[in-house]
Amino acid sequence: MNRVISISNHKGGVGKTTSVVNIGAGLANHGRKVLLIDLDPQANLTISYGLAESEKHIYDAYSSGNGLEPVSIRDNIDLIPASYNLTAAEMKLKTDVKEENYISTLIQPIKEKYDYVLIDCPPSLGLLTLKAFAASDEVIIPIQPHFLAVKGLAKIIEVVNEIKATVNKKVEISAVFVTMFDRRRILHQDVLDTIIMYFDDRVLRAKIRNNIALAEAPTAGQDIFEYDSTCNGAYDYGRIVQEIIDMEAKFGN
Repeated sequence: MNRVISISNHKGGVGKTTSVVNIGAGLANHGRKVLLIDLDPQANLTISYGLAESEKHIYDAYSSGNGLEPVSIRDNIDLIPASYNLTAAEMKLKTDVKEENYISTLIQPIKEKYDYVLIDCPPSLGLLTLKAFAASDEVIIPIQPHFLAVKGLAKIIEVVNEIKATVNKKVEISAVFVTMFDRRRILHQDVLDTIIMYFDDRVLRAKIRNNIALAEAPTAGQDIFEYDSTCNGAYDYGRIVQEIIDMEAKFGN
């Protein structure tokens, strides 16, 4: 069983990288072998693990022909770091049409080592994100319960459907979950209702509440389960992870 999942939202500030770190950690805690790929030129996922930006990023692996070189983070978690140079790589991709599915091609030789490959996409629908979708079985969308965040949902659905129709017939939006949720706010509940209108039963039951520990954990180079296993953030991401695991019968190969 292995699942390649892009974690994506083209709006920044939704907790995307926080979600990649903590979903990956939660899966690892359940005994799943996880590969994290930092595809964001801001390299926040790489920095969250206390690593410097690296030239061993995914486009360097492609252009050099050397293949991917995962870095071991801890038991059951490996990482492909990012670099600010990924921005230049995206520019090169505009003229490089040799390999439409180069991310998939790179993942393929090492894919069987992992139960999950989680790709931290840039906060855009640029070429790096499109090529991540082309390599993925699933797209999972974290979303803030804000009006402007909801406005972009139609676009990401359109893009995933286009990739599905032209490049990768397997890919689909498998799950959406709400971050920074406050059930006391009427707006948050109204936005949640709108998200359910778009995605129906693909909206996960668990919601990530505002929790200061989620912001503090990266400063310690830790995931939320290591930093404070008793906090709301750990509880909420634990529930998200369980719902993702519950999908294995449907999406496992």
